[in-house]
Amino acid sequence: MPRVAALMLGAGFARRYGSDKRQVQLANGQTVLNRALDNALAAFGAVTLVLRGDDDPQALALPEAVEVLFNPHSAQGMGSSLALGIEHLRHGNADAIAVLLADMPCIQPTTLQALTQHSGSETIVLPSWQGQRGHPVLFGRRFWPQLLTLSGDRGGREIVRAHADCVKVLAVEDAGVCLDLDQAADLATLNPLV
Repeated sequence: MPRVAALMLGAGFARRYGSDKRQVQLANGQTVLNRALDNALAAFGAVTLVLRGDDDPQALALPEAVEVLFNPHSAQGMGSSLALGIEHLRHGNADAIAVLLADMPCIQPTTLQALTQHSGSETIVLPSWQGQRGHPVLFGRRFWPQLLTLSGDRGGREIVRAHADCVKVLAVEDAGVCLDLDQAADLATLNPLV
């Protein structure tokens, strides 16, 4: 089984949502962030979470197995959080890093485990639901140096495009891989799935 480290990006400012969507409560009583973390913990056992420099982890009531990194440059965009997380995790022994998003609380742990089984140091793995590509993306160690160069709002999409020959797309029966919380109206779509 490939060794995969879980990196969750949660340092955004939710400008489209209008408030801290990480703390929005779902129908099951959990916050969006804690549900996403619980799903990731069930699959990976441990998660490294990138937060904003001014976040208070106690206010977020994070599970114990979550390691927190604070990004002092979070205002620069997702790329800086991704690079920070890769820099931190690259010293470990993982073959790949699963890049998860804190506003996607419906991804099933079994889906995360299936993606892990298809990952490796030379591949990029991502899920597809009904023909639509989703998250998370699992980047093999070969691609980490490129992820370290990211900045601003540039995520890993460019790297996926540049290495199309190394990409494995896994079809899954999990709508959660395509569902995130961008606007208040999205909550009605997420709640039946948590």
